[in-house]
Formats: sequence, C-alpha cells, structure tokens
Amino acid sequence: MMQFYRLCFLVLVFFWFVVPGGHAQTGHSNLVNGDFRNSRFGEFVEAVEAATAYHFYYDNAALDTMAVNLQVQNQPLQDVLQQLLQQQDSALKFTITAQQEVFISSGRPFRENLPADFFDRTAPDQVEPALADVPFLAEEQTRKKASSDIKLYEIGLKSERTTGKATLAGHLRDAKSGEPIIGASVYIESPLIGTTSDQYGYYALTLPLGKHELKIKGIGIQNSRRLLLLHADGKLDIEILEDVRTLKEVLVEAEKDRNVSGLQMGLERLDIRTIKQVPTAFGETDILRVMLTLPGVKSVGEGSTGMNVRGGSTDQNLILFNDATIYNPSHLFGFFSAFNPDIIKSVELYKSAVPARYGGRLSSVLEITTRDGNKKQLAGSGGIGLLTSRLSLEGPIVKNKSSFLLAGRTTYSNWLLRELPNKDYNQSTASFYDLNAQITHEFDSKNTVYLTGYTSNDKFKLGSDTLYSFSNYNASVKWKHIFQNKLYSVLTGAYSHYDYTISSDRNPVNASELTFGINQANFQADFNYFPSSKHTIDFGGSTILYDVDAGSLQPLGPESLIMPDRLQQGRALESALYISDRYDISPRLSVSVGLRYSFFQAMGPRQVLVYAPGIPKTEYTILDTLQYGRSDRFANYQGPEYRVSARLGVSDNSSVKISFNRMRQYLHMLSNTTAISPTDIWKLSDSNIKPQVGDQFALGYYQNFRANTVEFSVEGYTKTMRDFLDYKSAATLFMNHDIERDVVNAEGKAYGVEVMLRKLTGKLNGWISYTYSRTLVRVNNPTLSEVINNGDYYPSNFDKPHDLTLIGNYRFSQRFSTSLNFTYSTGRPITLPIAKYFDEGGVQRIFYSDRNQYRVPDFYRADVALNIEGNHKVQKLAHSSWTLAVYNLTGRKNPYSVYFRSEQGRINGYKLSIFGRPIPTITYNFRF
Repeated sequence: MMQFYRLCFLVLVFFWFVVPGGHAQTGHSNLVNGDFRNSRFGEFVEAVEAATAYHFYYDNAALDTMAVNLQVQNQPLQDVLQQLLQQQDSALKFTITAQQEVFISSGRPFRENLPADFFDRTAPDQVEPALADVPFLAEEQTRKKASSDIKLYEIGLKSERTTGKATLAGHLRDAKSGEPIIGASVYIESPLIGTTSDQYGYYALTLPLGKHELKIKGIGIQNSRRLLLLHADGKLDIEILEDVRTLKEVLVEAEKDRNVSGLQMGLERLDIRTIKQVPTAFGETDILRVMLTLPGVKSVGEGSTGMNVRGGSTDQNLILFNDATIYNPSHLFGFFSAFNPDIIKSVELYKSAVPARYGGRLSSVLEITTRDGNKKQLAGSGGIGLLTSRLSLEGPIVKNKSSFLLAGRTTYSNWLLRELPNKDYNQSTASFYDLNAQITHEFDSKNTVYLTGYTSNDKFKLGSDTLYSFSNYNASVKWKHIFQNKLYSVLTGAYSHYDYTISSDRNPVNASELTFGINQANFQADFNYFPSSKHTIDFGGSTILYDVDAGSLQPLGPESLIMPDRLQQGRALESALYISDRYDISPRLSVSVGLRYSFFQAMGPRQVLVYAPGIPKTEYTILDTLQYGRSDRFANYQGPEYRVSARLGVSDNSSVKISFNRMRQYLHMLSNTTAISPTDIWKLSDSNIKPQVGDQFALGYYQNFRANTVEFSVEGYTKTMRDFLDYKSAATLFMNHDIERDVVNAEGKAYGVEVMLRKLTGKLNGWISYTYSRTLVRVNNPTLSEVINNGDYYPSNFDKPHDLTLIGNYRFSQRFSTSLNFTYSTGRPITLPIAKYFDEGGVQRIFYSDRNQYRVPDFYRADVALNIEGNHKVQKLAHSSWTLAVYNLTGRKNPYSVYFRSEQGRINGYKLSIFGRPIPTITYNFRF
C-alpha cells in the first residue's frame, strides 16, 4: 500500500513540474460560459480571464466602444471570438498561443514563430522577403520597437552593491524626426514611481537597484517599454514611434489620467492635432481662438484675439513664444493669431497655481513652444486658404545632431480688396506676414543650444482713411546643460520688440504720424534638481530691462500744421529670484511650495512730477519737478509672490486639488478699447503709478470614468486684485504727458466655477465646458474729486457671467471626419445714455446710467467643418488634406459693440457686428 501512495505522489509531481502548462490551468476550464449580452468588450475580457487561464493582449482605446452581444455555453474560445468578430463585421484578427495568450490586432494575425530559416538570411535582399511574411515585423521601425521592448538594458557600472537607489535619466525623442517628446509619462509600476518628460524631452527617475520594466506613454506615440537592469546612475535615451492611429483623434490617451494624478491645477494643455480640429474663421487654424473654447477663458467679442482669463484684463496675460514675450498676438484686425500652426509643438495655459519661475502678469501664462525641426530627413508642410498661405521647411544640418526649421505665412487680402467694385473697399489695405526660424544643435549628451527668431508685420486701412501698421520682432537663445542625472540647467537670453505707427494724410492740414515702441531684453537661469523620487526642486532667477518709447507725434508733409510732440521715454529693471519644491508625501498626497521674490526699479532719464499727498493729482497740486539722469533710480517696488498647491487622491480615479498664488505686475496697458488693438499704450510703474497685485485661491475636484477615457473636472476660484488702472470720465490717452491725472487705482474681485467633461478616445470625442464667473471693479478713493459709481462695485468691461462651449468631433473613417463648435455667452456690459437735460446755462446735456449697468444682447455662434484626408499610402510625394468649413453657420449678427448718434435732435443706438452671415471656407493642406 505504501508503494502505491509513493507511485501516486510521483505521478502528481511529474504532471505538476513536467507537463507543459499543467500548473497554469489549475482550477480553470478553458471552455467559455456566460451571458455577455449588452456588454462592453472590456467586461467580456475580464469575465473570460477570471474563469479561464487565457490572458488577452489588445489596444483598449481601439476597442473601448465595441459592444458584445453573445450568450455562450461550454464553447472553445476560438469559436467565441470568431462569432464576436463576425457579428461586428470587424477587420480585427486574433491569435491564441499554446501558452493561452490571446493577441487581437488589426490586419493580419500574429505568427507565433519566425520562419525556420529566418536567422540564416543575413543579406538585405533575403531578409526583407522573410519579413514580409511576418506582419508585426513588416516595417523597419516596428522591428526596432519589438527589439527595444524585449532587450535588456544594463545601466551603470556593476558593483557589489545590490541595495539602494540610483538615478536614471535621458531624453525621449521621436524615432522618425528626432524631435523631443513633451509630457510623456515615464514610470515603473512596482513600486509605482514615475515622472513626465519636460519641454526638452528630458526625464529623470530615482529607482531601486535591480531589474525594472520602464513604461512610456505619451501624446501621439505608441506605448513602449524598456527592460532595465539598474546597477548605478546612468542614462538611457529612448526613441519612440508615432501612433499613426491616434493622429486622427482629437484628444489622445497619453495624459488621460494626468488631470487626476497630476499636482498641477488650472492648467490647460493642447497639442497641435487637437487645435487643428476646431473650425475657425477663414479656415485658418488659430491657437488663441481654440484657447477661447476652454473654461475660464473669454474674449469681449468677435474678431478679438485678446483673452480675459478668470476675470483678468488682456494685458494681465503673459504670452511667451519660445520664452520671448509677445505684446500683440494678432493679425488682420484680430481675425488671425500671430502664430503659424505648422511649427507649433505644444501650448500650455496656466490659469492658477502658476509655477514660481513665471511672473510679471496677474492672470495667466500662455507658453507656446515650436518644434525643433527634423534631425533625420528633409520635410515640409503648408497650406493654401481663401486669405492666407503658409509654408514650412525643416531638416538636418548634421544628421541626428542639429536641425533647422523655417516657416512663413502671408495673406493676399490686398489683391482681393482691389477686385471689389465698391470704391470704399477697393482702396483699402489689409495685409500681414510672419516669418519663423529655428536652429537646434546638440554638442554632446550634456549640452544643447536652441536659437529662434520671429518677425511679423501688419498694415491695414479702410478706404483712404488712417493707415495702421505694427510689427513684432523676437529672438531667443537657450543653452541646456546637464550637470548630472539629478541636476540640469537652462540659460535663456531673449529680446522682444513691438512697435506701431498710425499715419493719416487724407487732410494735408492735419496730416500726422504717431509712433510707439517697447523693447524688452531679458535673461533667465532655471535649474531643475531631482534629489529623490519624491522630491523635485526648481530654482533660478531672471532680470528684464524695459525700454519704452511712449509716443511720438510728427507732421506729415509741408502743409501740415501739427506740432511735433514726444512723450518721455520709460526705462525700468525688473528682477526676480525663485525656488519651489514638489514633494510626494505618499502615492495619494502631494504638495508643492514655492516662493518668488520680485524687484522693480524705475530708471531715468526722466522728469518726475511730485504731487501733494492725499488730494487729486492735477496741475494745481504739483509740489515739485525732479530731474533724474540715465543711471538714477527714482521708484522702487518689491515683494514676495507665493505659490502653494496640494493634491489628495480620493481614489484611483479621483482627486481633490487646492492652490493659492500671489502675482505682481509692474507693466500696465492703457487702452480705449476692451480688446488688444494697435493703439494700446504700455506704461511702466513709477512713483505715481503703483504695480498691480493679485491673489487667487482655487479648489478643484477631478474624476475619470471608463478606464480614463472620460474626464470630469470642476474648479472654483476666488480672486482679488488691487492697484490696476481704470479711467476717469472723459480721460485722454492720446499723447498725454501726465497720464497719472486721468487714471485711477482700482480694486477688483472675481469668482467663478468651471465645469468640464471630455471624452478622449473613440470615433466620437470632444469636450463640453460651462463657466459661471463674475468680475467686479470698484474705485473708492476718498482723495478723488470724482467717485465712480458712488464708490460701489460695478461689472468690468469683460464681465460675462455665463459661458457654454461644445466641441465635438466624429470620425466616419480614416479619411473623413467632421467637427462642430458651438459657443454661448452672456453679452458684455455697456454704459447707456438714458436721458437728456439742460443745465443752468441752457446747454443740452446727456445723462448716462451707472457704469456698465446694461448689457449688449447675448452671444452665440455655431461652426462646422468637414476634414477630408488623402489616401494613406506611405510612399507618396506629399500627403494632403482638405478642410471645408462654415463659420457662423446660423448667420447670427452678434453685436460686438453698441454706439449712439445724435440725429435730428434724437439719440439713436446702433449695433456693430463683425460677422453677420455664414462664412464658408476651404483650405488645402499638405506635408512631405
């Protein structure tokens, strides 16, 4: 009997350890049972994996909308999958391996083994035919990816040390163009340690020594992995393939959980593929107009590229183009933005929790970064529209080391205007151009230099009236140096110039030319230090030198009676030091604390008026006139700017975030319009005009649904501002030598709630957002001779309480897709004349309502577009697409402004609309 038991034991051991897969199937039957009617594919997979030994491998994003409608009883999995795919009429294929692995792919099924003589064929002409029979190795890039994913990378020098930690760092680059990949997630799952690549594609991770599986996910790239054996600190540069399928979706899954897992709040990040899906006026892809579809971002109306972010005015936004400041980001009356979409790499808008390295504006920071250029091969792109054309070229200077990028854009609207029969229009001018150039050179693995330049020019006039022209010139040089894996620096030098000219020679007697210009030279040093996987420390400093030509008026022609006049030059120095630390206390709790301390000095040469304190500033209250030389400082301001934020993970799919930040702004814009225009005047703070200060507190809740394919967020904020400028009644801004007499220091408050729902993947995707916000202003200074609105709060010029936006995209196939943009908002405030009366001298006067007491009618507009791609053959001279769009589909005459005229003893009101009818457009785009 004992021998019988021994024999049974030996048989069990044999089957356990020797028979292939014997232990893997313990407790499982590989026949499928279940009622899967009205189920999603993911639910079907979970049920099968739980009841059998099978494990599925597939692209969740590609199958997230597939419905399963089967009832199965004791059927082999192969039969069940065949029924399912036939039911869906799908081109998907599946392969079931001997190890119970199920691979689902598009096109041909996977082969489990290479051809028997595959490795004996070494000549290129022999290898390729063999590869043609292996679908997942058919392309050279795919072969490289498969090889990279299974290869073991040993990092650092081997030593006897087997415990402890080491830092892994490197760059993520596009395998085809060599450009850096921004915002990709780089992480290991056990223990969960991760980071994201910065704007240079750089990443750094502190990991335990030993073996790891490093995973990489990013915008528009294929998910990748690297098998590591980490011995010590080392570098690993990774080349990633594009995800061709996700190029056709509006929002891709790379950052699908960042709204929950990331610490940053109030950040809107869009890639250029998203931006190009949104229909805009005249068919031109417009970055700023797409930003206006996001919650908390508004404009005063049609034809304006100025942004009002969370209750801030247009001058309270810092717009950076490759780290150089742009003062006027518009073209052609504000109908186009100043940025060529073909060269844009990323766009980031910070509405709250602004990083400590940014400063100088109260409301937001908009950072626009261009691509580096293709380091591997010559490429280009362009487009032809109804009003504009554009072209860009890029390629290697030294392959894999340096690249160039050149781009230009212009309009032929002047030619179109001359063809109009109406004399009032065919004598008009409306033209612009912009040029971009960039060179990137990598000296070695630790040093890279970026050189960028930008110039633009606009000219326009209506009929034979006044000619307006303005120009932007920007240049920047950046040097990135990696000291070690844990520390790198970026040194930036930039120059920005903006000027405009307004000239009129219609009447020779008063023909004149008015000019204005502002120059800004700045230097910034930024350092990033990663002491551990839980800490990220940023620190650095900056300095900016302002030189403002405040205005010059000169006569035109010998008959002009205009007297030459010139305002005093403005010069100032603004500097700052900053440090911030992000600390991950636990996987669910993270905090970031930062401090920026800024300094401002107004400099000569300048003549400064000293007024009597505590009473209105007038020509009768001047106490003294002081003269300062070029090296003198006559006004000094300084103060701390706080940055605090925290994130608490409520669950794996939801989190709560909170933030507070203080901002200081030493530059003011004086304007008689509510939008950015070529007549705006920039004024530096001085002894009579204080800098602006703003505080914002924000709280948000974030939730993801359906495997992170649907995002929901709600953010509330409250904001206070002080010492920004408002104007006295009948204020004069034109060539005013003593502008401090016509402006007043105002205080404001803003609050609101922003709700957003986004679907990230699938044939139908897009977002819907709703914002409720209020922006109120008060001028209640007892020393003023005139109190505005009795010292009570009144709505600002851009106060629009309700705002609703819907962006929807539907892809019929790989070649055809359609887009819809619908927006609604409350009409902006205005001040109306409500009565007329006669004063004691018998002169008729107009009595106006309280400031901004009334509103223009509400605004809404619907736009649609149809996108037609060319065929997707790889070997083509050029790839092209067509976009057919209708802007303002319903033809609504949305009022931009309301104005009044006295006609035959009556005051009549009129509405001005920019677009009062549907505008069809067609655009041809190409790339090679």
